[in-house]
Amino acid sequence: MPRLDLQLTLPNQLTLLRILLTPLFAYLLLSDHPVARQASLVVFVVAALTDWYDGWAARKFESISRWGKFLDPLADKILSSAALLAYVSLDLVDAWMVWIVIIRDFAITGLRSYAEYLDRPIVTSKSAQAKTFGQFIVIYYILILYVARSIPPVYREFGEAIDALMNPDVLFGMMLVVTISTVGTAVLYLIDNRSFLREIWSGNVDQQA
Repeated sequence: MPRLDLQLTLPNQLTLLRILLTPLFAYLLLSDHPVARQASLVVFVVAALTDWYDGWAARKFESISRWGKFLDPLADKILSSAALLAYVSLDLVDAWMVWIVIIRDFAITGLRSYAEYLDRPIVTSKSAQAKTFGQFIVIYYILILYVARSIPPVYREFGEAIDALMNPDVLFGMMLVVTISTVGTAVLYLIDNRSFLREIWSGNVDQQA
């Protein structure tokens, strides 16, 4: 069986940094202090930028590793899940939709990681990429507007517009679209990889050479 390369290359260090920044982001976002909430946006952006930069560094320095392929998507799901759970805690979105998204994301990420471990990588579909892009758009949308509420000059000037954009019905609709696309892409993943899933179920998984 193949072994994971645990070497801490620069891309892998950046991925670990993204994971370490996640609890700090959640702590700041859930704080009662306005400055802390504002800092949470900065931390989230920095964490998200490490996702772009670790991929760039891996390609530039040719340091793409099996460990990095396993850890990078996991770090993304940890960050996005923390944001969504924080929104649930803040009563901004419904918990049932968030749990559907989180369970799907970790289940598919686990499947992809196991396939990568066996040298049988599952290519991310265009629809799944679009789903992830849309999910982060919603996360940024809510985060930016929520933080904007904690900045007095901004809220005095644009408070009415911010409140309209943060209307519960608007947020419900956006999360519903994310949830439906999440379930839809999960079904497509399972259909496209049904032969691999049958091998796992039967216990006869073959590793490619």
